[in-house]
Amino acid sequence: MKVSIYIAASVDGFIAEKDGGIEWLHAAQYQISGEDFGYADFMRDVDCLVMGRNTFEKVLEFGSWPFAGKRVVVLSRTLAQLPATVAAELTAEAPEDLVRRLRGEGVKKIYLDGGKTIQSFLRARLVTDMTMTSIPLLLGGGLPLFADLQAKIGLRLLRSQGYPNGFVQNCWQLE
Repeated sequence: MKVSIYIAASVDGFIAEKDGGIEWLHAAQYQISGEDFGYADFMRDVDCLVMGRNTFEKVLEFGSWPFAGKRVVVLSRTLAQLPATVAAELTAEAPEDLVRRLRGEGVKKIYLDGGKTIQSFLRARLVTDMTMTSIPLLLGGGLPLFADLQAKIGLRLLRSQGYPNGFVQNCWQLE
């Protein structure tokens, strides 16, 4: 089973501002008409998206649910239920237990989204690969992508691509 990350971060490694804001990701200077930076290709074979509560609540702010047709699992120890208008499952399972259950249900590729969720799966050594797009911006602070990993994780570069807007996308296999 593949457990994958597809994430954008500032060059200094932050995925959001301190208040959770991600407006900087959508700035006009970063837009390239017709370019999705490989997202559609990545999502094509994703069976299940796993995200944390904070990311789920941020996605709800978008107005429309962007994951129609995809199985979504929200990890939370504090939510009692999800809005009935959203097709998603709620669980408080530990990453190892969730991966074991999803594998038993035939899931072949999981997409992780959300800083704390990604960090917990990295700590559990469950992540197999990572696509990280570096945005040419130094936020100088915010919510870090990598925090409290407690151990070094080796990476093997699979491919790298630069874009005219300054984005650099690296695809890594975790060792």
